[in-house]
Amino acid sequence: MRILADENSPKSAVEMLRAAGNDVLWVRTDCPGWKDSALLELAEAEARIVLTLDKDFWQIAIKRRVPLRQSGVVLFRAHPATESKLEPLVNAFLKAGRPWAGHISIFTVDAIQMLAAGRN
Repeated sequence: MRILADENSPKSAVEMLRAAGNDVLWVRTDCPGWKDSALLELAEAEARIVLTLDKDFWQIAIKRRVPLRQSGVVLFRAHPATESKLEPLVNAFLKAGRPWAGHISIFTVDAIQMLAAGRN
């Protein structure tokens, strides 16, 4: 899977994703300082799934003039957002096997909610 891990993704989560054989760009090292809207455009152009803790991606994806087709946004919700709370969510994401492209997904310890990305 092609993934764009937001800068707020812990290094351990990025390493876990890479160890599972995924092609992962990490904003913290590969695209530092980029605005969220530019990152979402990069993800769409490169068919990458955005993994984030930031609700801004969700809002940008919903408001896009053209719905996401090749990419999607997975918003991890864990309180507090510590490595120990996020690692099980990342593991569950890897095992879920869902069609993430074209969706905004909200991932919690209890559920996955998937919404169509973009305006209808």
